[in-house]
Amino acid sequence: MKPLAYLSAVIAAVAALAAGPQARAAQANIAVAANFTDAAKEIATAFKAKTGHEAVLSFGSSAQLLTQISQHAPFDVFLSADEERPARAVADGLAIPESRFTYAVGKLVLWSRDPGLVKGEATLRDGAFARLSIANPAAAPYGTAAIQVMKTLGVEQVLRPKIVQGGSIAQAFQFIDTANAELGFVALSQLTGRKDGSRWLVPQALYAPIRQDAVLTGKGKDNEAARAFLAFLKGPEARAIIESYGYEIAGP
Repeated sequence: MKPLAYLSAVIAAVAALAAGPQARAAQANIAVAANFTDAAKEIATAFKAKTGHEAVLSFGSSAQLLTQISQHAPFDVFLSADEERPARAVADGLAIPESRFTYAVGKLVLWSRDPGLVKGEATLRDGAFARLSIANPAAAPYGTAAIQVMKTLGVEQVLRPKIVQGGSIAQAFQFIDTANAELGFVALSQLTGRKDGSRWLVPQALYAPIRQDAVLTGKGKDNEAARAFLAFLKGPEARAIIESYGYEIAGP
């Protein structure tokens, strides 16, 4: 080999090694529960910057996403808003058992754009409103938590005629934000950066913990980017982002 050609080959080899993960960049399709939308977008950006891999995000209710996975949708990772549906995916042979873990613990908020409307649980007891927005409890864990709160406070039957349901927590939030409901139960993460209106951070003693689990699907088991994404999700950069959106990090 001529000296110049040899030198060029060496430079190319060194450049490839220096590129590291960027040179082996791959793509993973991530199914994400609607409440985790903004946090997931920020995590995906940080993940790509660090690894070169691309996380392609699709959002919906946890129930909707699990149904799509069971119908062979091309998802490599499932980020649910609960722990039950990832466990079901494992039980049904759709996901890898040892990959499942809790990536966040969600918090429920009663929120209104009206700055004087929400005044703690008294607002629910008084019932001085026409529409209360919640996510569909059959599809979204935050909707289940909302029903638990109302039952615990003994107001569920009285308020039931006023309930309007969104197909996901994102739609439930939209109903309030567009004034189609005066108030409703949303995820604390959805209020990140917002100072308007009035809110009540619901005491966690009033509903079962919203443990949000992640799992690697059968389709993603051999996907380098999918496994790297789950590893990144457990790391300090992702954990800091998750906490900045009002979630708690589950203990070991």
